[in-house]
Amino acid sequence: MTAEDKTAVRRLAWRRLVGVLVLAAVVLWLAMALFHRYKPLPDGLSVAMPERPAVDVRFLADLTWVDPSGERQVDQRIFDRVLELVEGAERLVVIDMFLFNDFAGQVDGDDMRRLSEELEQALRARRAAVPGLRAILITDPINTLYGGLRSDRLDRLRAAGVEVVITDLGRLRASNPAWSGAWRLCCRWAGNSPDGGWLPNPVGPGEVTLRTGLALLNFKANHRKTLVADSPSGWVGLVTSGNPHDASSAHGNVALEFRGPAALDLLATELPVAEFSGAALGTLPAPPAPSPMRVDRSAGTLQVLTESAIRDAAIAALDRVGTGDRVDLAMFYLAHRGIVRAIERAVERGARVRALLDPNIAAFGNEKSGIPNRPVARELVDAGIEVRWCHTTGEQCHSKFLQTRTRAGTSELIAGSANFTRRNLDDLNLETSVRVAGPAGLPVLQEAADWFEMRWTNPAGRSFSLPYEAYAEDSALRYARYRLMEFSGLSTF
Repeated sequence: MTAEDKTAVRRLAWRRLVGVLVLAAVVLWLAMALFHRYKPLPDGLSVAMPERPAVDVRFLADLTWVDPSGERQVDQRIFDRVLELVEGAERLVVIDMFLFNDFAGQVDGDDMRRLSEELEQALRARRAAVPGLRAILITDPINTLYGGLRSDRLDRLRAAGVEVVITDLGRLRASNPAWSGAWRLCCRWAGNSPDGGWLPNPVGPGEVTLRTGLALLNFKANHRKTLVADSPSGWVGLVTSGNPHDASSAHGNVALEFRGPAALDLLATELPVAEFSGAALGTLPAPPAPSPMRVDRSAGTLQVLTESAIRDAAIAALDRVGTGDRVDLAMFYLAHRGIVRAIERAVERGARVRALLDPNIAAFGNEKSGIPNRPVARELVDAGIEVRWCHTTGEQCHSKFLQTRTRAGTSELIAGSANFTRRNLDDLNLETSVRVAGPAGLPVLQEAADWFEMRWTNPAGRSFSLPYEAYAEDSALRYARYRLMEFSGLSTF
């Protein structure tokens, strides 16, 4: 064999080795992506808790509108109530909040609040006033930029005796499997460091590591927003769509507050998150077993839902309506194909459906593409659904709200943290919502209906919403982008 032949053989062998290595890497990447997309969930997630009597249920809303002079006006109630509940706790307060920081924008103007500072101070003050109080904060690692930033706020809470739990997102399924499969092979093992990097901080001053940016691309979150505390009238729970996040403080949001066994159900849904995140919380109050007697639905019921149980309840509620019934939807992100199809089926059966959507035009000073809501809105309008847009002026229409009302006089309301998207409803993010059902005249259900009607009709010169034509579009390319992004997980919604 000549020297040239030997060289050719070596080149062929090298090419084959490279090919085998590339194929092995692709197979390993696909295997990692598929496993983490479909792996078993930790115990205690994706649950529908028992239906409980609706005890002292309150509907709360943060309102934002444009007045006749064109100025933004804000009327906030939710975090005022959160602070009151913290300040009244004597034994235990457990808070789970997605965004708890002052990132992404300056708090300027009279209509903005330093919500993260207010909640931090309330927790520290209550711990100082009642040293025996257990205060537990569960939050998402985005508040430390996935380990790439020290949070002085969280450190001060720890120093005050608050038990801070950073959610272990690695236990959740991959919502962006195309990236997460590669990230777990190449980068997760490297951890992160808060001691600085060389990339610009995407949400504030300073620099962060490349590892922070790579972790961010997984697009997964503990997106819950809940509170449980003792009070003079018993255990109280609160579930909201709002965050204690300064740059979000002008957003429109809703919340449901309630007492009784359902509040302890809510507490029970938080324990698994703490446990799989490595926090040993010990023994906490447990909810009572459901009564063997049927719940009196004529007096109203309340049910805590997490993860895909929210999706199942929403689709079931939509599938129960028909001729002469009504559906009202107010949503920051609407994209889930199962929900969209259920809405369209409701219209085909004769229900009147109204959808009030955020136009998806801005996020903390940055322009957005309008995806997913504007492509979805075109589809809804073509199906005979009435659509209006929230009249936003830099803030977001951040509510997650679905209410049905029937000719028979019954109503269902589902509200909480979950957008109606694949990431929020298909066991990828952590989410919590509440379902209230009963006679349409039940005060909380009537208050919710009145809230939607006000935002739909713009009474007294207050502009809450705009007609569909304000942001109408008919772009096949944008619709295709939405469908691809929703299917693949290559998106932030």
